[in-house]
Amino acid sequence: METTKSLLMHSSVSLKPLLAQLPKESFWEGLDLYQWEGFWYVPRHLEAAKTVQSHFEARDDDVILASPMKTGTNWLKALCFCIMKRAKSDDDDDDDNEEPLVDEHPFSYVRTLEIQVYTTNAPPDLSGMSSPRLFHTHLPYNALPDSIKNSKCKIVYITRNPKDTLVSTWHFFNSLRTAEQGPYPFDKAFDSFCNGVHLFGPFFEHGLQYWKESSKMAHKILFLKYEDLKRDPKGQLKRLASFLGRPFVNEEAIDKVLWTCSLERLKNMEVNKNGVSPWTGLPKSSFFRLGVVGDWKNNFTPKMKDQLDHITSMKLEGSGLEFET
Repeated sequence: METTKSLLMHSSVSLKPLLAQLPKESFWEGLDLYQWEGFWYVPRHLEAAKTVQSHFEARDDDVILASPMKTGTNWLKALCFCIMKRAKSDDDDDDDNEEPLVDEHPFSYVRTLEIQVYTTNAPPDLSGMSSPRLFHTHLPYNALPDSIKNSKCKIVYITRNPKDTLVSTWHFFNSLRTAEQGPYPFDKAFDSFCNGVHLFGPFFEHGLQYWKESSKMAHKILFLKYEDLKRDPKGQLKRLASFLGRPFVNEEAIDKVLWTCSLERLKNMEVNKNGVSPWTGLPKSSFFRLGVVGDWKNNFTPKMKDQLDHITSMKLEGSGLEFET
């Protein structure tokens, strides 16, 4: 199996002239990131993003999940997969809907366009997939293909408090490091995040693009916050299902999906605890950790908190978008 670094870094010869012209930064002393149209990518993801733009043809009934990294992506994948899988009649006795997540990790059911779908030499033929199709992307809104923007397909975006996002990202990428290396210094990770230099970053610009578009097209883009989903899972799940055109008709159906997709349950399933992702080489267990709100308090100094809160306030000023501090 390829190493994780080679899986992330691979790019074709055709991309090299473009890379030579783009701003470049080192991410955590291990990966080279390139800034394309305002956001940072490893070569493999950049090449795939350009292929997505050129070849992905959205259908009007597609559902596209979007997110920055480490903001509740796999939880959202599980929830939306279960919602879309449910029969419209809400037949809760249908055994086919009982345990959809036992055999595979959520990323196997809802594939990420630029990481799992468009990473082969030849663009895949997706025309044979049955509708409605469900995909995910970490791409910013400006990098989405026109077919997604111009069709009637729906987008569900999830984001998270930037402090918890940073801590979750730090733990996630530490799984790339050897025991001899140890965890990457958190203060350096903090500086990189504040400067916007991280995969698919900057964080704030990513969120603001989807926030502004959702304000203009509430019928097309649903904007979710991880903290709201944690605080009021039932209310947010109703909102999500209604947006997807699959509203619940009874409380039992809601409770069933929430139990099936609970973070604690997903984290402790054997299929999510063992093995590695064939697309990234990362341990499957690294995709689910604590899943709590406020874990940043275990890593931030008071000075770090004040600094990132100040950056958050400046970046979001006048937008109407707010995060808990």
